[in-house]
Order: sequence, then C-alpha cells, then structure tokens
Amino acid sequence: MENNSPTPSTATTVSLTLYLYLFTGDITQKGYEKKRSKLIRAYGPMSHRAPLGPPSAARFHRRRTSGTRDERYRSDVHTEAVQAVLARHVERKMAVPMPSKRRSLVVQTSMDAYTPPGDDAQIPPHLRPSQLGPAHLGSTSSSSSSTQSGGSGNVCQDCCEDYQSYNLFGPFFSPSTGTCLFFPGVPVSSRVSAKIQQLVNTLKQPRRPPLREFFVDDFDELLEVQQPDPNQPRPEGAEMMPVRGEALGVVTNWPPSLEAALQRWGTISPKAPCLTSLDTAGKPLYVLTYGKLWSRSIKLAYNILHKLGSKQEPMVRPGDRVALVFPNNDPVAFMVAFYGCLLAEVVPVPIEVPLSRKDAGSQQIGFLLGSCGVTVALTSDACHKGLPKSATGEIPQFKGWPKLLWFVTESKHLSKPPRDWFPHIKDANNDTAYIEYKTCKDGSVLGVTVTRIALLTHCQALTQSCSYTEAETIVNVLDFKKDVGLWHGILTSVMNMMHVISVPYSLMKVNPLSWIQKVCQYKAKVACVKSRDMHWALVAHKDQKDINLSSLRMLLVADGSNPWSISSCDAFVNVFQTKGLRTEVICPCASSPEALTVAIRRPVEDSSQPPGRGVLSMQGLSYGVVRVDTEERLSVLTVQDVGTVTPGGLVCVVKPEGVPQLCQTDEIGELCVCSISTGTSYYGLTGMTKNTFEVYPVSSSGGLISEYAFVRTGLLGFIGPGGLVFITGKMDGLIMVSGRRHNADDIVATALAVEPMKFVYRGRIAVFSVTVLRDERIVVVAEQRPDATEEDSFQWMSRVLQAIDSIHGVGIFCLALVPANTLPKTPLGGIHLSEIKQLYLEGGLHPCNVLMCPHTCVTNLPKPRQKQPEIGPASVMVGNLVSGKRIAQASGRDLGQTDDNDQFLFLSEILQWRAQTTPDHVLYTLLSSRGAVSNSLTCLQLHKRAERVAALLIERGGLQEGDHVALVYPPGIDLIAAFYGCLYAGCVPITVRPPHPQNISTTLPTVKMIVEVSHSACVMTTAVICKLLRSKEAMATVDIRNWPPVLDTDDLPKKKPPALFKPTNPDGLAYLDFSVSTTGMLAGVQMSHNAVGAFCRSVKLQCELYPSREVAICLDPYCGLGFVLWCLCSVYSGHQSILIPPVELESNPSLWLLAVSQLRVRDTFCSYSVMELCTKGLGLQTEALKARGLDLSRVRACVVVAEERPRMALTHSFSKLFKDLGLHPRSVSTAFGCRVNLAICLQGTSGPDPTTVYVDMRALRHDRVRLVERGSPHSLPLMESGKILPGVRIIIANPETKGPLGDSHLGEIWVHSAHNGSGYYSGYGEELLQSDHFNSRLSFGDTQTVWARTGYLGFLRRTELTDANGERHDALFVVGALEEAMELRGMRYHPIDIETSVIRAHKSIMECAVFTWTNLLVVVVELEGSEQEALDLVPMVTKAVLEEHYLIVGVVVVTDIGVIPINSRGEKQRMHLRDGFLQDQLDPIYVAYNM
Repeated sequence: MENNSPTPSTATTVSLTLYLYLFTGDITQKGYEKKRSKLIRAYGPMSHRAPLGPPSAARFHRRRTSGTRDERYRSDVHTEAVQAVLARHVERKMAVPMPSKRRSLVVQTSMDAYTPPGDDAQIPPHLRPSQLGPAHLGSTSSSSSSTQSGGSGNVCQDCCEDYQSYNLFGPFFSPSTGTCLFFPGVPVSSRVSAKIQQLVNTLKQPRRPPLREFFVDDFDELLEVQQPDPNQPRPEGAEMMPVRGEALGVVTNWPPSLEAALQRWGTISPKAPCLTSLDTAGKPLYVLTYGKLWSRSIKLAYNILHKLGSKQEPMVRPGDRVALVFPNNDPVAFMVAFYGCLLAEVVPVPIEVPLSRKDAGSQQIGFLLGSCGVTVALTSDACHKGLPKSATGEIPQFKGWPKLLWFVTESKHLSKPPRDWFPHIKDANNDTAYIEYKTCKDGSVLGVTVTRIALLTHCQALTQSCSYTEAETIVNVLDFKKDVGLWHGILTSVMNMMHVISVPYSLMKVNPLSWIQKVCQYKAKVACVKSRDMHWALVAHKDQKDINLSSLRMLLVADGSNPWSISSCDAFVNVFQTKGLRTEVICPCASSPEALTVAIRRPVEDSSQPPGRGVLSMQGLSYGVVRVDTEERLSVLTVQDVGTVTPGGLVCVVKPEGVPQLCQTDEIGELCVCSISTGTSYYGLTGMTKNTFEVYPVSSSGGLISEYAFVRTGLLGFIGPGGLVFITGKMDGLIMVSGRRHNADDIVATALAVEPMKFVYRGRIAVFSVTVLRDERIVVVAEQRPDATEEDSFQWMSRVLQAIDSIHGVGIFCLALVPANTLPKTPLGGIHLSEIKQLYLEGGLHPCNVLMCPHTCVTNLPKPRQKQPEIGPASVMVGNLVSGKRIAQASGRDLGQTDDNDQFLFLSEILQWRAQTTPDHVLYTLLSSRGAVSNSLTCLQLHKRAERVAALLIERGGLQEGDHVALVYPPGIDLIAAFYGCLYAGCVPITVRPPHPQNISTTLPTVKMIVEVSHSACVMTTAVICKLLRSKEAMATVDIRNWPPVLDTDDLPKKKPPALFKPTNPDGLAYLDFSVSTTGMLAGVQMSHNAVGAFCRSVKLQCELYPSREVAICLDPYCGLGFVLWCLCSVYSGHQSILIPPVELESNPSLWLLAVSQLRVRDTFCSYSVMELCTKGLGLQTEALKARGLDLSRVRACVVVAEERPRMALTHSFSKLFKDLGLHPRSVSTAFGCRVNLAICLQGTSGPDPTTVYVDMRALRHDRVRLVERGSPHSLPLMESGKILPGVRIIIANPETKGPLGDSHLGEIWVHSAHNGSGYYSGYGEELLQSDHFNSRLSFGDTQTVWARTGYLGFLRRTELTDANGERHDALFVVGALEEAMELRGMRYHPIDIETSVIRAHKSIMECAVFTWTNLLVVVVELEGSEQEALDLVPMVTKAVLEEHYLIVGVVVVTDIGVIPINSRGEKQRMHLRDGFLQDQLDPIYVAYNM
C-alpha cells in the first residue's frame, strides 16, 4: 500500500478505494471491536503494518504446546469464526444420526461407548439411549462434557416422539392382498427406527436454498436451474488496466546465456562452491564447485552426443528430448545432468523417480515422455540400482512409458572427451532449453516448454527482483527439479555464482529445523521455503537456543500466493523476531508452470512499501467480487500481497470463463502475463497451447489491449493499489457450485479450524468436486488417526459439515474418512488429488467412515409432481375422440369345446375316464438328481393310488365331504396322488411346502400358519416329514400336539373306499391355492371346479397339449401355475409330464437341461431361480456340456413362470449362453399370473415372437407410456409377458378412479376369465374386505362386466404383428406390483428400476432391494467382497439413484450375501426385509443415514 498522504483532490477517491479493498493491521488478534475504528482511520493516511508485539508471540507459544497445529491453513480469525458458528449450531441442537457399523469394522469401540451417562430410569428399556446411537445425537458441542450432558435430554425427547409414532403405521395388513402374515405391527422401538426417526426430524429442518414449487405438466421433468440471487454483489469498479513491472535493467556484465555464465565461473572461479548436498544427518555430503560442475557437464555432454548409439546413427542429436530421473536427495547429479544437457543442446525433461510399475502419477508422466519422443533417461548410480528390476536384472518398462535406454551419469561411467572437443556456447535464442512437467487437476501431465531466451530473461528478472549478488549463500528446501526450487536453486544461482545449500525432504522429515540451522551455520542471505517448512520449524524450534537469523535478507515463500500461507508467515515472524528475523524479510511470490514467476515481494531495507493486507468477504469472493468485510462477519478471507509484477512483465486480470475480457478493479479474475520470461507452449498440444499461451485480452469495448500474446497463469486474484498483486486462489482449486465459486484451499482451512484436531491428519485432507445431477458437488476426504474412536470421528465430521455450510454457504455432498496412510501420495509426500478423486469415482477409496449429505446440497431436483384432479367420464370420452387414443383392452381367442374330455366338468371324473380308456398311458415321470427316472405313474396307477388315499382319509382320518386337508409333501408323485385322493374323498386339498430340515425354526411357522388359516382338518405327509415334525427342534418351534391329525401316506390301506365322491356343483371349491406374496402377505385363493376345468382347457389350447406330447416341468408344485402344470394339466390333457424338482438342481445344475436334451422335449417350464442357477452354475461349462451331447435345438418353448415384470437381462443372458447348444432365442419366453388369476398370459407354441419395447422411464413415473428408441436417455426395455390365454379378457383401469384408460397410460391390469379365482379364503370372515379384488366393475364405460383386479400395473400395446386368426396382436407389458410401487415426490417408482441402477453402481454389489419408510428411500445392498469395501458403496449408490431417478437415498444398508429374502419363485420379499431392518435383525456391515 502506498505511504503517501492523499492530496485533497484525490483524498476521497484513494480513501474509498482503500476502504473497498484492503486495510492494514494485525487482524489475527481477537479484537473485532477495533475493526470499526481502523476503517474510520482508513480515511486518513494509511499506516504501516504494526510490528507484531509480545502478546501475539505469547499466544503462539501457548498454541504450540500441543504440537499438533498446522499453520499452513491456519488463521485465528478463521478458527474463531468456525468456533462461533459451531457454538450457534450447539444452541440449535441439530441431531445427526450416527451410522451403524458391525463390530468387526469398529476399532476400539463398543455400543457401551455410545451410551451417554444419565438417568435412564424414566425411559422404557427398549427405548433407552444405548439403543438409539451415539451420545451426541442431540448435541454437537466441541467439548466432551457438553456433549455428554447435552445429549441425554434430547435423546429422551426423540424417544418420546418415536414412542408416540408407534401406532401410526399399524399392522402390515393390506385389503389388496389378503391375510396378514405378521399380525402385530412393526415395532418402531429398535435402534434403527429411532435413528430413522431422528433422520426424518433432521431433514424437516429448513435447508438452504429451499426448492421452489412450480408445476410441470406430465413427464417434462426439468431439473431446476439455479436462478441468480438478485441480492448477489456485483463488481462496481472501473475497468482494470494492465500493470507493468519495472524495466529489466540490462547490466553490462550479465552473460549472454546460462551456459556462458557456467563457462565464466567454471574457468574464473573453479574453486568457488556452487552446491552443497546434505545427508539425512544434516552433514555436508558433497560440495560441488563451479570448476567441477563445468568439467563434469562437458564430459556428460560429450558422452550424450557421442557415446549413445553409433557414429553413423547417434541415439541423441541436438534438440532431442532426454528424461532426467534423479531422487530428491541428489541435487549434485541432477545439476550436472541438467547443465550437461544444456551444453549438448539437448532438451532435459526433469521428472520424478517412478515408485513402482503401476504408480499412477508416473503413468501420466510416461505419456508425457512418449509425446516428447524421449528414448534416453539420465539417472544416478544409486537411483538406477533402486529402480524395480525384472528377474533378468533389466529395468522393466513402466506402465504407459516408452521404451527407454537408462544412462548413468556418474563420471566413472563416462568416457573422457578428446582435447580438441569443446561444446558450442551460443547466445540465448528461441530454441527450447528445457521442458517442465505440470500435473493438471484431472491428473494428466503436460510439458511446458521454456526457450533459452526465456530461461535467461527469467534469471535476469529474478536477479533484479531479489537483488542477488555474486557469492551469496542461499538455502533451498524446495524441489530442485521444478518451479521455484529449479529457478532459484539451479538456474539463477549459477548466473550469479551463488552457493546453494540444498536441504532434502528426507532430512526435513527427520529434523524440521535443519534449514534454519543451515541458515545460521552458513550465514545465508536467502532461503527458499514453503509455508509447510515454516510451520515445521515453529513446531520444533523450542528446543533450540542458538538460532540467529539476522543474516537473512530474504525469506522467499514459494507458496505465498496461497491465501492461507499468511498465517504461517505471521506466526514465523512472531516467534523468530527475537532470533534476529526482520519483518520485511518475508517475501511471498506468485508463480505458475506456464508463466514462471508472476510477482514477487521485494526484500526492501527501508520498508518504504509495507506489506498489504485485506480482509475480504467470502460471500463476495464466491461471486467473484472483492468486498472488504465491514460487518464483522464470520466468513472472511485474509489475503496478503505477493509484491509487484516481475521486471519486464505486463500483467492484466481477465474473466476466468469465456472471452478473455478485462475485469473491473473490484472483480476477481485470472492473471495473465505478457513477458519474454514465460513458457511458450504445452509440448505437442497445439490446441491447449493456443488457449493458454496465446491469449489476447480485450477491453469492455471489445478492442485488443496489446498486439502481443499473454499467457494464462492459472492464478485467481486482483491488483490492488500501488500495483500490488493479490492472489485469492487457483483455477485448479476452483469449484463452481450452483453458479458460485469456492476454493478448495478455503474449504480445507475451514475443516482444519474445527477443534479438536486429534481425529484426522492435518496435511492429509483432499477437497474436490464431482458432477452429480448436472452440478458440481463437493467431496471432502481425510485420513483418520488410528487412535480416533468412531464417535469422535463422526462428531468431527458432523461439525465440519456445519462449519462449511455456515462459513461458505455451500453443502458438502460426501465427507469420507479413510484409514491412516492410505491416500495416494505424490513423490514429495503430499496427497495425490486427482488419484484420490479417481479412486472415489471408481468406489475404491475404502473409507472407514462416510457421511453423505445429499439432502443438504442437492437443490436442483425436479419439483414434486402435483396430482391432476380426477377425470370424469365425459372428459375421457372427449379425450378418446380428440386424441384418437383407443381404450386399452384386449382378449385371447375363444375357448372351444371339442375334445372328448370336455364332456366332463370335474377333474376327478377325467382321471377315472383316462384310467378306463388308456390305463397304461404314462402321465408322470419323476427324475432324480442324477437324471434317472425315480418314479412314474400311469393313468391307472394314479387312479388306484388316489383311491387308497381317499380310503385313508375316510377311514383313518374320519373326514367328511368339504373338509380341508393340508398336503405337506416334497415335489414328487406322492403329492399328485394325495391331491386326487382328496378329490375322490370329497375333501379340499391345500398344497404346502414342507419345512426345510436345515432351517426348521424359520420354515415350520409358515407351514403351521397355512394349516391354521386354511382350517385344515388333517395333515397328510410322508413318513420322513412326519418324523421331522415330531423332532425336538420342530417341537421347540411349534408344538405338534396342537396340530390336527397327521396322516402318513407311505403306509396306505390296501382296499378301495366304499364309493368315490361324485361332485355335483361346478362352482364348488376344488382346492385352495395358498402363497406368500412379495410383500409378505399370506393369501389363500379359492379355486372352483369350473375354474380348474377352464384353466386346464385354456393352457391345453395355448400350448397345444395332447397325449402324445411330453413336457418337462422344473417348478415348485405348491401354488399358482407351477402347481397347475405339475398336478392338473397332465390329467386333463393326457400329455406326459416329466417332473424335475428344482431343489435337485442345487447339487446338479445341468439336470434340467440334460433331461430336456436326452428326452427330446419340445416344451419346458421353469422359474427365474432355476434359470439363474443354470446361468451362474453352467456359465463356464458349455463346452463340457456340448461334449456330453447336450442339444437344445428341439426346444420349441421354454417358458419362465412368474408373477412379476419379465427379467429381460436374465432371459437374454440365458439365451445367449445356451445359443451354442442349439437353443433358439425366440423359444425363451415368459408367463404371467397373479393371485386372482393364476395364468393370464403364456407364450404358447404358435403366434408371433415376444415383443420388446423401450419406454421413457420418466414418463412411467407419471403413469404415462411413451415409447422411445433403444439406447435413448432414460429408456427402459420391457418384454411382453406372453400371449393372452384363450378365454381371457384384459382391460387397463385407473386403480384410484376405476375408469378405463387409453393405451398411452399405465394402469392396473384387470382380468375377466372363466378361470379367475372365486375369492380369498382366510376363515376369519374377512373375505368381504377383498371382494373388490374378484368382483370389480368399471366406474364408466362397460359397467356390466365383472373383473378381477390383479394388483399389477401394466399397459397394452397394439403391435404390427398378426395373431393366428389374422388380427393385429395386442401385447401386454407388466411393469410392477401396485402394492410394491413407491410413491415418492408425487411420482410412482418401481423398486426393480432403482435396484437395476444400484446393482450397476459398483462391481461389489451382488444383489440389492429397496423399500420406503416414512418417506425415506432405504437401499439394502449385499456386498460381494471384503468388509473394507462396504463404505465404498454408500457414495456410489447415492449418486446412481440421484442421477438416474432424481431421488435422494435416505438410508444405505450394506449386508452380507444372502440377507435379502427371496421366495421360491425367485422374487424378493422386500417387506420381510423391511421388517428385519426395522427390528434390527439383519446384522448389517454398515448402515449410513444420508443427511
């Protein structure tokens, strides 16, 4: 800042400018009250920055005692601001539910650790805080005592709220499905449900900014575009004109090139020290003199040009690029190699030593070497020995690297040049001198070319700026291969014959004070350091007595352009002022690989120009505007100047995006430099070079400000009064969120200001952004200390979120803590940001703690859908006429009565007729697990056996006509005989799956429940199952003494019954079909004799079944179409059924397909679980099966029986896998049935192939059907569910209004058919509740027809194909179950769609299921892999669902494989899963509650 008092004419202007920009003074003290008076004083002459006095020093001494503070990102004002914000949050008592983690993942913690002390007596035992989670649920105070004392009361309040909500949800009884499986309601008393309630309470709090409510018609889901804030600050200053540095004074004795300088000093002062390298003990290892440097460089130059390759074909010619691979502790070898290359006129490319073959950073460097055409790498002996070697001792080719010749530069390996050979020393020209590598934000590596004239001019500019003189000593702590360390410690030092003491990073790690000791020892005038080195010295200095820094005239801070380095500078001056350090010695500089040194603060002796300071509003900075904080806000950024523009340079500030237009004086922009001393291009990248090195800034009027090109520096900032340059951040660290700019360093600083800092490592925090839902989202990753507890870490995370939200006004998408020492490192020990981001995006970070906050930061979701008013009959008719859409209805062909057996009304009569007419015709063949026939039944055998079963029921069971009998049999012949035995005795059979011997405690209660609900008078079973039911384990689960009589059919009476029962009423009950739906409801459907006959006739016509046909059935025979095909169809149609129990496939997965092949079966039926077992189990065995003679070419129809949307991915993979074995893809199809009608669609043998359509998933959520092209965004493939069966009529109706819908709408599938069920059976008089399901009528249109409601959503589409009767074919597409569909944000989502997205999100997700709870979406994923990968899934799942479905996941549960319950049909039991989760029975690996 200028020290001149303003003249009266300019006083107002200057004072206002100063008022707007900056003011001086030590603002790192707590004295907020002084700010006003300082601002008022700013209208007078500006004062110099007051020296920092003893009180501040005392404060720093006090702070330092902990030894854990990192001064790099430290500012007292910022720390105080963060603490004030957090204190405010404590007052609000914001509760954040802590994630649950399995014990094996938790280190040094237990549930007891989460229990707050306090009086638990008033709380019910199941709702005590120990079951609710961590102590800090109600408090986020920084001290542990306040956490504990503030916690329990709030937890109690949460409990009470939870307790009141206990009965809100009631039992899981749904009129739409029948009887309840679990009669009591779901308890909300578990730890899980308490946390969910807490999450809901937290999410009810207002978020910023709120979503606007606006209406969008139908499926035009537009993401909300962030509207600009009308109150946002805008730049008001005049246009910023370019600022010129002082003229570069050409000194007469400056050498014409750097090689000439080396030649001069090497011959005039050969004994003068040039470079001293140190060992890890800090002792001088080697002193390189100018004479040695000159002679060794010449020797190396000669060898490079003449000893590589042959005389005729040298490997390296002048102008070629050569890699320099030297470790950071060997500056001498590097310096010799660098100058050897300059003398040989080859271009050195200094790079890092590759750590391993797969080191990510070195892979990118390999690409740079390849693009530069590098074939030779110079290295030292020690480094060459340390490189990874192959078994033959050769250095392998590193990943991504070109093939290199490794050349060791030690003198002993080199030939002496002839006496007459001498390098050609030219004046500096435009040839490339060297290429410096630069790592971009995305991890890619670019090479910046620096010409010889730029190299020389830059050295001259630095000499003038830093007032370098001959024989000065300089201590260099920086990396000597690039940036400031190279420019000062290798290049400018030689131009001025200076002596460089190079302090290696390895020594700094052992002794952080080593550089200060070297300054004292060598009375060094200059030191080149980073703020990190100053901080380390502060931490370690207290043990040292004899430190004297009075010799230092310049302490060059290489990262002084980072706004957060000011704290280190202040602290260092505070502490070391007493050791002789002068305030004006601190010289921050701003530089970039492209523009080299942009600005540098001069080491002025008289302090005529004091350092500039500014306290800027972070909110203003986020809008790219400079505003001095005048309102004592908490969110401020203190910046210091980095001096003036380097000599010979011209600097301007342009807008960061778009046209390079000049900024206004109070606007943040990117600095651009026009100077000879800058880089000239990115090697080999002309497009990027043009954008960076050939920029022509324009004024607001559009005119060019200079005919010369400028170079973009990548630095963001502004130019203040007096031409002082201020840097506020870097383009690489810029994160644009909702139109506002945030700097990664600022966010790191806020995270570090959250106390206490004993949970994470300070230098190991990465901040980056990822694109989610078309906006940038901020991710913070930190390394957790090994001794930090779960609770401490989680508390720190929640406080960081609060602090960043308040200070920066931006939400964090994901905050992850990883174990210590696991983040990828750069060669100098920093964190490798792009590699960390890549790991995050791939799901490979393996965090030990993660906190997602999508609710807070995702504010551009489409608005919730508003339901349209109900549609009346008139509007529907008008709509049909106007838009030409037809009502969605279709029907199968008519059921004709032509066959002999159609004369019989009852199945029992048909069996008797077959036993008389074709007694020896085989109806059933049962296969064993080895594929052999284990049992078979002819018509007569079945009839005889059924008679004996009937005799058993009448004599031993004493059963009457109409009594119910439970048949508990394994899949086989016995079940069929027992079924027909019941019909012969006039009883009503109920098939029940037997309990599993290995899992009796969970399977037996279902058997008991079916027996009880069906009011069975007796149970029939085999001797083996009888024994199982009487076992100790079974008795412990269910007391068999309360059961009805159990009859063993292995011992049947020999005689026939007196007379077979002759049914008379066709509408009478034939059997009960009991099953558990996917939502966990147990429902028994009554099937009349009429319905059974119509059903069998319909299947017979569709599949063209007759006595000479054989059908292979691999289905469970207990309910639905599986039971009908297994037990009924063969008797009705007379065809032979080959029965393959699905359970046998577990031991022999090829059983079903081998049987189909060997028996030459043309039609076969299976379930999805069978198909999946074959796909997974036989995937690698197709060649072996082919060798065994497996041939599926005869298969005409392979039908998957299901009650769900066709699983296209599975059927396609099955078809593709077995295509080589002759299976035709068109033969694989699906059937669809449900509770009210066991088979509505079945592909059959004739008719068109199954149709596939692609629909818009977004439209589907609004109950609209819009067909799109394959591969278009948001497209969902749907396969036809089979041809509509004969005698079946279908209409699509609105499930709420019961009105018919057009074919462009998604609605409930209603069915009218002779084989509809008659109603639900529960035996408790509740059948009336569901009469609506079986006897519904449309509210308008055809109001006479009685329909059954399937409970499934779907649509009809008229295709271009023709049916057998020549009419156009109507295809039915099933989308999902109505009771499983989730209403979220006013839209209808189907679980399978979300689950498909989740499974694709990460390779370790084996299976997943979703459900909702209190409007929160819960995702359960099964982890295939180690538990360490569990937390990787949380961000991936959250992002996938957000991107593809615009939904925020509330809870992510990671479990072991096999936790998601699946029924016998292969369908997920999501409601069972929900119950298990809420009752805390899943034993999850990890539960994440997204904020």
